[in-house]
Amino acid sequence: MKYKKNDIVTVTIEDIGNDGEGIGKTDGYTLFVKDAVIGDVVEARITKCKKNYGYARVEKVVTPSSFRVEPKCSFHKRCGGCQIQAMRYDRQLVFKQDKIRNNLLRIGGFPAALIDTVIEPVVGMEEPWHYRNKAQFPVGYDKEGNLITGFYAGRTHDIIANTDCALGAPENQLILEAVLSYMRDNHVTAYREDTGEGLVRHVLIRTGFWSGEIMVCLVVNGTKLPAAEKLTKNLLAIPLTDTAESGANKKITSISLSVNTEKTNVIMGKDICVLWGKGCIQDTLCGLTFSISPLSFYQVNPVQTEKLYGLALEYANLTGKETVWDLYCGIGTISLCMAKKARQVYGVEVVPQAIEDARENARVNQIANVEFYEGKAEEVLPAFYERLGQAGEDENADKLHPDVIVVDPPRKGCDEKCLETMLRMRPERIVYVSCDSATLARDLKVLCEGGYELKKVRGVDQFGGTVHVEVACCLQRKDS
Repeated sequence: MKYKKNDIVTVTIEDIGNDGEGIGKTDGYTLFVKDAVIGDVVEARITKCKKNYGYARVEKVVTPSSFRVEPKCSFHKRCGGCQIQAMRYDRQLVFKQDKIRNNLLRIGGFPAALIDTVIEPVVGMEEPWHYRNKAQFPVGYDKEGNLITGFYAGRTHDIIANTDCALGAPENQLILEAVLSYMRDNHVTAYREDTGEGLVRHVLIRTGFWSGEIMVCLVVNGTKLPAAEKLTKNLLAIPLTDTAESGANKKITSISLSVNTEKTNVIMGKDICVLWGKGCIQDTLCGLTFSISPLSFYQVNPVQTEKLYGLALEYANLTGKETVWDLYCGIGTISLCMAKKARQVYGVEVVPQAIEDARENARVNQIANVEFYEGKAEEVLPAFYERLGQAGEDENADKLHPDVIVVDPPRKGCDEKCLETMLRMRPERIVYVSCDSATLARDLKVLCEGGYELKKVRGVDQFGGTVHVEVACCLQRKDS
């Protein structure tokens, strides 16, 4: 092997990998170079060597790419969050479009001619900064033993002390500093992963971009917090000057604890204890009001989510006569959007608290033509399929049979059994919303081999500065 670890090489970056790394060759040897931008010429230090390829990191930018920009955050190289922040935003969108297309080609096996017919340009952001309405900050110690919070360095659990993330809501910094001040003044310890000792593990902050309501939830390795009233006092004393999109003043309305005493990488515990205010916050999305609890799944970029759900509604092509099944429905955001134009909507979600929130959201929005069921989609859907078969030709069977199925699964995609049942139920259309175009492509292959045709695909950039992109797809049953 010609190269070894710590060698310095000069390389021209000619492509981008799925994780945002630059790709170039030196003497025919392929290198994946962290923090390099397509078009750069860089000096790179090799960090790992394989037989035909290796990994490296940028030591010096010799000739910057025309797509390279000055990163807004000084920690972007160390932090695992913003992999492509140094890339010009319009080029980020091209990268995300190519990522979707390539996954459909390579994993989905779709012909290039078909993809180029059905795919539309990624919907970008007007302002790709401070767009996140949710952030989870680990709490720990630096090498000198000082309390810190921030984000994990890439591929590690080493905390970078940074309370001012360029993607989060501006008030997050003030809230984190108030929490750290409370902990120092009251000798409250941070959790240590190596020993399992210490109390405060994470700080969760959620902001209603429209309502201005803010939730602060401390994840603790215990059941109570010392001097909790002093934490409340610190938080309520924060001078919040920013206003919500509605013009309302931002205000902290919920302070709570999430109890997590397990030795696990899972952040949130199952039990929530309200310290002050309400157990949830409210916000408005697509003209509907939603209650959001600490455990609820709620899209982190509300501005782009409205565009994403608008696409899903367009692809569903509802006339008011359809029955819609919304699988992995969370707190009912897509379900309630669909209910405005459908005859009947059924939502399925495994998280009990999310189902409670979904039912409350239906009540608050006075939407009666929606029902929510707790359980795994891959278990609930087959059970209803059996009921459908037993009901035969009566009115209940007609009401239960899905004309449209909407899925918005976690990153791992749909369960195999869920896909099988969807094919057996034979809805006229399937709308697939995905946060991972690789698992999306895998599942689309199954659905299209089972009798569906891919009609439309469009990405929506919810995560500027990162390699992630949401995708909405429309599939039509071939014989419909």
